[in-house]
Amino acid sequence: MPLALLRRPDPDHLEVQHEGASLRIALRRRPTARRITLRVSSATGEVVITLPTRTPVNTAERFATSHAGWIAARLARVPVRVVFEPDASLPLRGEPHRVHLRGTRSGAVRAERDGGEPVISVSCDPAHVARRIRDYLTREAKRDLAEAVERYAPLLGQRPVRMTLRDTRSRWGSCTARGELNFSWRLILAPPMVLDYLVAHEMAHLREMNHSARFWALLRDLCPHVDAAEAWLKRNGTSLHRYG
Repeated sequence: MPLALLRRPDPDHLEVQHEGASLRIALRRRPTARRITLRVSSATGEVVITLPTRTPVNTAERFATSHAGWIAARLARVPVRVVFEPDASLPLRGEPHRVHLRGTRSGAVRAERDGGEPVISVSCDPAHVARRIRDYLTREAKRDLAEAVERYAPLLGQRPVRMTLRDTRSRWGSCTARGELNFSWRLILAPPMVLDYLVAHEMAHLREMNHSARFWALLRDLCPHVDAAEAWLKRNGTSLHRYG
């Protein structure tokens, strides 16, 4: 009987102990993997161990256990999650705002000032605050992104076929060969120059679908703050994933 039929199904995760704490590790198999790899997402804190097809699970368990200290150290560097709830603090266009629940009857979400303090004011059942805040941020991101696209379209003489918002982990924006732009809604949390730069970057790909010298020359002609925005993303980009 083939080995694959004899082997028990893999668990979806492993758990290893380190200094009294239990570390949960998602288990994946990849046919193209040549060795065991271990990854800790700096954005979400998810720990994933990837195995070649024929590697036994107990080998993965021993590998994970031997790297428990490394996993714990990486997890300690992951920013603390910020839930969208009353009194939580989150950035809007780079400026810290406190979530203010002004009432429990359904009403509009808006950015305003409460005694001089910047707040995102929401009125709804407390159980719906997170969803209402997320929807508001997505709408604001879509508006700011669309405005930036309209600024750059005349300069390029080109415009995208479509623009889509997502919650991507590996990239802030992308441009497809069909001329479709995709952006992370989380750009609304960053300073406006960062969102503006990402739009210029992806719009430039409408003409140069590469990262050649010509692409960067075009981008720098379009956008005066390429270096500042890139530096901000390098320092702070990962932290945007801690919200929500």
